[in-house]
Amino acid sequence: MKNYLIIGASSGIGACLFDLLKKDGHEVFGTYHKHDKFQHDEHFQFFNALETDIDLEGLPEILDGIAYCPGSINLMPFGRIEPTDFVLDFRLQVEGAIRVIQSVLPNLKKSDLSSIVLFSTVAVQTGYNFHSKVSTSKGAIEGLTRALAAEFAPKIRVNAIAPSLIDTKLAEKLLNTEKKIEANNERHPLKRIGSPNDIAEMAKFLLSDKSSWITGQILKVDGGMSGIK
Repeated sequence: MKNYLIIGASSGIGACLFDLLKKDGHEVFGTYHKHDKFQHDEHFQFFNALETDIDLEGLPEILDGIAYCPGSINLMPFGRIEPTDFVLDFRLQVEGAIRVIQSVLPNLKKSDLSSIVLFSTVAVQTGYNFHSKVSTSKGAIEGLTRALAAEFAPKIRVNAIAPSLIDTKLAEKLLNTEKKIEANNERHPLKRIGSPNDIAEMAKFLLSDKSSWITGQILKVDGGMSGIK
């Protein structure tokens, strides 16, 4: 049995990952932000990634892995985005991850071999219209992933997953009609958009000892979008 922390475990990929790890018998701790139904669950605690103080309580002395799942998808033309919007997105997706990792680093170092999983997007390495804001933040995540993998080796592994479009609440504006769903299915070589489970299974693998020789990687789980024309 291992100890894991999932930031953003109340919905989407984070919730799916939380459940997968629990089913395997691990001790899993999660955070929620807007989902009040978790406030009385002893395994969950409130966490706001935009707050400057990290106060994660009740974590075990030894952590074998963490996954940082908070994110946002807000696509619009570059000229309509305020510079402050880029900063806010960066705070959520990058600064939040940095603060969490720094907060639990002593716990991770006490594990024999621990793992950090972060999340990027296919849009970083494959340019898409209207993705400048998310690509800026996630590009920083990819740089952070490689830098920390180098700095923390061999004790802590650090990897990131770069998905394409996933059927979660974050993407609901892009998938709110059957026509949009069908069009996005057709864009992918595998002819479907991703499910939270598709990404959570990869995150589970990266957190486990089965991936013990993998670090500093950006793994593309994207239905073939980045590799097939």
